Amino acid sequence: MTEPAATSSAIEPAVEAYLAANREQRVERLLDLVRIPSVSALPEHAGDMRAAADWIAADLRRIGADEVEVVETELHPIVTGRIHRTPGAPTVLVYCHYDVQPVDPVELWETAPFDPFVRDGRIVGRGASDDKGQLVMHLAAVEAILAVRGQLPVNLTFLFEGEEEFGSESLERWIPGARDRLAADVALISDTGFFEGNIPAITVGLRGIMYAQIDVVGPPVDLHSGGYGGVVENPANALAGIITALKGPDGRVRIPGFYDDVVALTEPEREAIAALPFDADRLRDEIGVPALVGETGYTVLERKGARPTLDVNGIWGGFQGEGAKTIIPAHAHAKVSCRLVARQRPERIFELLRDQVARIAPPGVTATVRYIHGGLPSLTPIDHPATRAAARALAATFGREPVFIREGGSIPVTSQFDSVLGLPVVLLGF
Repeated sequence: MTEPAATSSAIEPAVEAYLAANREQRVERLLDLVRIPSVSALPEHAGDMRAAADWIAADLRRIGADEVEVVETELHPIVTGRIHRTPGAPTVLVYCHYDVQPVDPVELWETAPFDPFVRDGRIVGRGASDDKGQLVMHLAAVEAILAVRGQLPVNLTFLFEGEEEFGSESLERWIPGARDRLAADVALISDTGFFEGNIPAITVGLRGIMYAQIDVVGPPVDLHSGGYGGVVENPANALAGIITALKGPDGRVRIPGFYDDVVALTEPEREAIAALPFDADRLRDEIGVPALVGETGYTVLERKGARPTLDVNGIWGGFQGEGAKTIIPAHAHAKVSCRLVARQRPERIFELLRDQVARIAPPGVTATVRYIHGGLPSLTPIDHPATRAAARALAATFGREPVFIREGGSIPVTSQFDSVLGLPVVLLGF
């Protein structure tokens, strides 16, 4: 990959001046986008997903992008566009997502999730930082550079999806048939953050994910605990026992084979992580818990970004109303996710979970495990020219060298950019 030629630093104050002069309009555009409740996981928000996609397409056209298209999928639209006006320059594939997580339980929110506002210089609202703020940032930067310079130093292809928080399945199916449209030299994903909130950082590692549901079924209907307690297996009790058996008090996952493909951290990698300016006590206080816990033998940062996990994301079954109802519930359920590290594959981890649940489920109930979605983990070379270019840009902008970090979250499409499109990936978030 040939790196773009440097532009005169004398132009930079003009770009900054343009951004400053248009700050209020830029903030209002982001507020407008955040107001759209684009919750991808809930069918009742399908119209909002379409509204968000149309908003983005309109803004791409506004800044002068070509070939803007809202691509229909089986679920939510994909938005694409191009600005290819610099012959011979590298092409960057810019990716963001416009969907957000569900907001339940909404009663725990301090303010209305989709009524955003500015407080202490920060925009508060669902999706402002993940990932609508970074999407608007890219479009605003392109607008400013084109207005001042008239040309970009690279060619850009935009790819914005609406299912990142829901597994990116439509995008995964669409990408193989869109290789020509997405041809580039590097992919830029802005869905990560800085370190400790304010230290410039480039994320070089993301964990993958395996998401599944465990269903435990007993009698065909709820039974009275007085008449049948001690006679039949209680599905809720059985589920609790299954979940407890999946993970030990040492934080280790107790599924045979779970760690077989894990790439161990090297001593230099552990030393680099240990050198990051991190305060575990402050994190504990910010979260508001009495202690930080996890896998024995690893530091907090290692557990957050470089070790696999298993967590229950939701559990339900039986009577949950006011007062008492003495039943043995007919069924109980749990949502379970595993965060995965390099070389672990979600399909394999699902098979191991499924088989282990079958082994440990007690007699008297039927326990099944259903695969919901998954995403591969990723590791990005620190010494790639695109990574180094991003590091120089951050150093020039913020006056200090960025740190290289691993994050615990997942971005499903990252592995497809690598395996299907053959692109190195730079994870540059803010």
